[in-house]
Amino acid sequence: MDAATIKALYDRAVENQKRAYAPYSNFHVGAALMAEDGSIYDGANMENASFGATTCAERVALGTALFAGHRNFVALAVVGDHEETFPCGICRQALSEFTDGSMLVITAPDRVHRLDELLPFIFRLEHGAEE
Repeated sequence: MDAATIKALYDRAVENQKRAYAPYSNFHVGAALMAEDGSIYDGANMENASFGATTCAERVALGTALFAGHRNFVALAVVGDHEETFPCGICRQALSEFTDGSMLVITAPDRVHRLDELLPFIFRLEHGAEE
């Protein structure tokens, strides 16, 4: 993925961050998820007084993309209120369902990681399935 595409995806996540609903943590997160066909899906964190009902920006974007019919993703940009923000463990696992681990995770304009670097022991169905 070229530098211009990485920057554009990151900039879109920055814009999405402005739409976060975070009255409890005051930690605003935006995400932009790119499907393999180049489609981009937006997300922002959506908090709830019942913390278990809170949804991370990454999973908002993932749910929207899945609903649109996409099942393969190549890149995710995530932006938070810190210089560099990473997807939480639940988001990493949720994203891993739809990539072989090579999906790029953009955490700053000049910081790009592979999902399997952030989640080195991805849990797959075959790891928990019993015959």
